[in-house]
Amino acid sequence: MKGYYFITDSRLSRAGNISDVMEAAACKVEAVQYRNKNAETRVMYEEALHLRKICRDLTFLINDRIDIALAVGADGVHLGQSDMPSTTARKLLGQEKVIGVTVHNLKEAVEAEKAGADYLGVSPIFQTATKSDAGKPAGIALIEEIRRKVDIPLIAIGGINHSNAPAVIRAGADGLCAISCVVASDDATAQIKRFQDLF
Repeated sequence: MKGYYFITDSRLSRAGNISDVMEAAACKVEAVQYRNKNAETRVMYEEALHLRKICRDLTFLINDRIDIALAVGADGVHLGQSDMPSTTARKLLGQEKVIGVTVHNLKEAVEAEKAGADYLGVSPIFQTATKSDAGKPAGIALIEEIRRKVDIPLIAIGGINHSNAPAVIRAGADGLCAISCVVASDDATAQIKRFQDLF
């Protein structure tokens, strides 16, 4: 897991999730994570099924919902600290699927790696309005701290933009996600490519 990592956000998107993901897939992003916390299960399933087809040539992950991931044949899931434990998710999904875990400190990072996570979403690095429960920003020092103790890939998330992204990478992040400055832009493709050029 390396490079630009795309997460959907229908609340911020100007063009909608389908259009955003089509642009992300055309840019050959590292991964697409479908996140839609407000949709009913049927709506989420149908949209995820559509996105799965668009993302057939890249890693397609579902946020939180293991049932949706299984139903649409996703490549894996991304789990938060309040979601199902990754060890249980692994039993349900199998060894071949990708499991990412959001971590907010070194202790959570070490535990997630020991539990078998394939990569970590380190969040929030900077102040973000994208996720209301993201917590206090940790800064790039958290990436540096986790990088010294953890071997699996680190994806930096939270308040990342073109100005601070280079510092995030220098701190040891293998990849990054920037949501608002991409999906709320008039040209998501151009924004994604600017981030990709950093790697």
